[in-house]
Amino acid sequence: MSGHSLFSRMARNNAWANARLLGAVAELSQAEFEAERTGFFPSLKETLGHIWLVDLFYLDALERGGRGRAIFQVEKMPDTATDLAAKQAEADRRLIAFCDAGVGPEDTVSVGWTGGPATELVEDVLLHLFQHQVHHRGQAHAMLAGTDVAPPQLDEFFPVFDRHPDAAAYLD
Repeated sequence: MSGHSLFSRMARNNAWANARLLGAVAELSQAEFEAERTGFFPSLKETLGHIWLVDLFYLDALERGGRGRAIFQVEKMPDTATDLAAKQAEADRRLIAFCDAGVGPEDTVSVGWTGGPATELVEDVLLHLFQHQVHHRGQAHAMLAGTDVAPPQLDEFFPVFDRHPDAAAYLD
């Protein structure tokens, strides 16, 4: 892991946490996945789907794809936790590849915010993307705690002393 930048390491941690959480959520029935729960979004399906859609929005900006906010109208929310996990894993691979390509301190990108496009530092966009992920994964984690499926530990990645064994697959 030491050969990767901080952003590459964060992207890998992000992918690992998403895989662990979505793996646990996949143990739920479809009804439990869609059940109304307390949170910013009213279900695990909508909360985790929101993470994925917003990732696509930011990835489009970072990769200069040109789709912008149209992503929210074009992309169809996956129906099942298994489908969502596959789509999230693909988005996570794209984010890792972007971060592995290198991010310079002066690199900028245009982001199509609600109020119109703005030029942003790539580093700031990435920091926001990771914060957004952590924020909503925490909400989904709390929702999962209200089911029969135990929420997985998500903060065992960086330090060697408590690194989860599954994290090794994401450190290459």
